[in-house]
Amino acid sequence: MGFHVGIIGCGSITRFRHAPEYKANPHVEGIVFFDRNVRRAERLAREFGGRVAITLEDLLNDPSVVAISDCSSNDAHHINTTKALQKGKHVLCEKPLAISVKHAEEMAEVEQKSGKILMVDHNQRFTKAHQKAKEIIKKKELGEVLTFKTTFGHEGPESWGTTKSNATWFFKKERSHSGVAGDLGIHKIDLIHWLLEDEIVDVHAFHGALDKVNEHGNPIEVPDNVVCAFRTKKGCLGTASFSWTYYGAEDNTTTIYCQKGILKLYHHPDSQLIVEMNDGSVIKYELEQIQTNDNQTSTGVIDAFIDCIIDGKPSLVTSAEAIASLRVVEKILAHR
Repeated sequence: MGFHVGIIGCGSITRFRHAPEYKANPHVEGIVFFDRNVRRAERLAREFGGRVAITLEDLLNDPSVVAISDCSSNDAHHINTTKALQKGKHVLCEKPLAISVKHAEEMAEVEQKSGKILMVDHNQRFTKAHQKAKEIIKKKELGEVLTFKTTFGHEGPESWGTTKSNATWFFKKERSHSGVAGDLGIHKIDLIHWLLEDEIVDVHAFHGALDKVNEHGNPIEVPDNVVCAFRTKKGCLGTASFSWTYYGAEDNTTTIYCQKGILKLYHHPDSQLIVEMNDGSVIKYELEQIQTNDNQTSTGVIDAFIDCIIDGKPSLVTSAEAIASLRVVEKILAHR
């Protein structure tokens, strides 16, 4: 017996990730779409065979809807996700969880009171290469982790968004708040926390709007590039770069340097994880292509979210973990 899910916000993340993955899940009977622009919701309802809620209240009051994906813009997460939890829905919220740690902590309080699942879409944990790397690190097959470097960059959200326009909400401070730091950076911050079972505590960062302009031809008000130096609670050191101006192939690579060798993630198109040992031996794992804007494969997040609901399991990406990553983003943005 299946159930219905609702999706708030009908932009590209819904069209390419959430809607197709819900449609493919055997437990999901139907999808109810809501967007402030009803035509967007209608288009996706036609494309995926779902139905449309005219208002957010209609969606949240629908007793057949058990779970919600909050795919609204960053500034609306704390409003929409909070309302959905209060109405007794399980919620999968897009990242970042909120535009501030304060808002995110308030959401976590509502989650506790509701007894419902709040999961955050930090999907990089679910790729096969990252899962294998975590297993190797956890077993200390290469000894302790010493340092790391990670990057996530592509040519920008205007090339991926629904309108293909630099009027995108990602460029607007009041809606995006954190620019590339909250769009791409938070993925890698969460990944490092999860891979290392550690937390970034010290942050030194530079950020700027180097190239992107808005629909009026003015530089955007949020960063399109960030470079950082990090120190974790356990004493690991690392660097990170996040960019909306990699005008070529997307870069989604991470390197973990350990006492007995190096883990290279997504450096090679065919060998997604390469382990280089200090004795000169090399192990290449061919696992799966990473999901990119040009290579739409299943993230595995929707299936994991649905499994948690059905099996009564706790969230696989908790609000506490999402808040820890958001705290790092706030520290990055505090640097001028």
